[in-house]
Amino acid sequence: MEKEIITDSIITAKEALKKAPKLEGITTGIEGLDNLFFTAVIENNKPQKKPLGGMPKYSVCNITGINDTGKSLMAEQFAIHRAQFEKVCFITVETPANYVVASMKLRAAAMGVDAKVIDENIIFIDATSHYKLRDEIPTFLNTLAYAIKEYDIKDVVIDSITGFFENKEMMARTIVRMIYNFLKKWYQTSILVSQKRSGHDLLSSEAAGGYAVGHIVDGTIVLSKEVIDSSYKAKMYKKPIGEIIRLFRIDGCRMSGHDTKVRTLEITDTGIVKIGNPIGGES
Repeated sequence: MEKEIITDSIITAKEALKKAPKLEGITTGIEGLDNLFFTAVIENNKPQKKPLGGMPKYSVCNITGINDTGKSLMAEQFAIHRAQFEKVCFITVETPANYVVASMKLRAAAMGVDAKVIDENIIFIDATSHYKLRDEIPTFLNTLAYAIKEYDIKDVVIDSITGFFENKEMMARTIVRMIYNFLKKWYQTSILVSQKRSGHDLLSSEAAGGYAVGHIVDGTIVLSKEVIDSSYKAKMYKKPIGEIIRLFRIDGCRMSGHDTKVRTLEITDTGIVKIGNPIGGES
């Protein structure tokens, strides 16, 4: 039997570079996040940090954490903000689209964004109500490709990616890689929400399916929360015993440099997420 050789897979660095997009940042609408990504430039023969001004364009970013840490709020906030400039596709896997829309309307008001932005520029794919979209990945990707072409979509949010493999974790890597490669092929700046098991280390990037998401995507944001239940924690976090503190960390980003500190994360009374100062001192 003749051995197959896929010559199309062989490409020189020069040829590959021609297809690489320019590295630039896009704003996220999340206070305190955009200035945490940077690139390096040479000035006076020395490398200098240059702020990217947002998350890398065309990156696929995973937001992971246990429940009630702000993952979905952050994803919705990103979608609403980006919808002021371009079309966004929001894929609902956990909650039916009509409930997500109602939530987004309230969040838009808190952000000072006209609700018409959601009506006109956010396109929903309701995988919650259509099981084939969750169970048949090719059908899901064909549907998403149609939406991208039909509405000229530039950004994609999936809440949550875990819903595509929650009952078939042995296939998690394959499923995530298929979705990731699709998003990269279509040049979509993307947020994938994943649910982390509470038994995992709070600030690690492990999520349902082991390392299926974090090891494939371009970057991971880890959210966590702790109960202030000791005088030690009260002193460290500067909060009274009995309160909850939420934490934020960028676990990695292949496309650009990034801040590595553990920071506070605030969810305001109106449901707006804000990234705060590093634990232990000012940035």
